Amino acid sequence: MAEPSTARSLKRTSSPRKAAAAVADVDTSYLETLTGYNARRAALTIISVFLERMAQYQLRPVDFSVLSLIAHNPGITSRQLCGALDILPPNLVGMLRDLEGRGVIEKREHPTDRRAQGLHLSAAGKKLYAKAQRTATELEVDALGDLSVEERETLHSLLRRVYRPPKGPAASDGTT
Repeated sequence: MAEPSTARSLKRTSSPRKAAAAVADVDTSYLETLTGYNARRAALTIISVFLERMAQYQLRPVDFSVLSLIAHNPGITSRQLCGALDILPPNLVGMLRDLEGRGVIEKREHPTDRRAQGLHLSAAGKKLYAKAQRTATELEVDALGDLSVEERETLHSLLRRVYRPPKGPAASDGTT
């Protein structure tokens, strides 16, 4: 039996099968039942606004988080920052070096641990953080404008329960 010609083989394999229906509206209903999908979509929406508004301060979300923790916890150590923000130490080192190079943070001797250094905002850092904090507060209000204050508080509380679940015996209801 003779083998089919290349032209006939190509024609046979490239012939259209049943035409696919065009999608007019994308159905995301299943994805919208998933917490991760909803959290990620919400985060992307807020982060895009954050990046746009914080560009004037040259701050990324993680930079702002670091400055915020230093502002609200003067003398915090890099180890404490890593724990609070779930950042790997090597990633934090470069970030702190950049912030220190910009003159917005200072390292000072730790009062109880000679091996550690406490992190503080410099005078310039305090001014920068005050402006950035106002901007962050405004963008949260704008991004979550469709939610009431109570709904925002509920949203924040529920999200914290996802990433920071209760620990210890009080967290268990005794069932398995």
